[in-house]
Amino acid sequence: MGDNHVEAVMCRNIKTLYNFSPPATEDEIRASALQFVRKLSGFNTPSKVNEAVFNRAVEQVTAAATTLIGSLVTLSPPRDRDIERAKLAIASAKRFGRS
Repeated sequence: MGDNHVEAVMCRNIKTLYNFSPPATEDEIRASALQFVRKLSGFNTPSKVNEAVFNRAVEQVTAAATTLIGSLVTLSPPRDRDIERAKLAIASAKRFGRS
């Protein structure tokens, strides 16, 4: 995933990535990790002096999230991404008054 795509998703909330079909990709996990580090630090883009530590945190959170998602166990069937996306669109339309 390129940085341009990551910038486009900055305003989104971190979404659930576990138990979906198809499973979350490495790029989706990293994008969530980036969102988390941005939220914690308050930086959309860190200054040069903080860039290395910021990037290291993103990599560490990505690794932890990957381990978590790969280790969780459920008896529930995976959720369908298209169905969940449609549910979110309906909820958003209701919330913001769009049809």
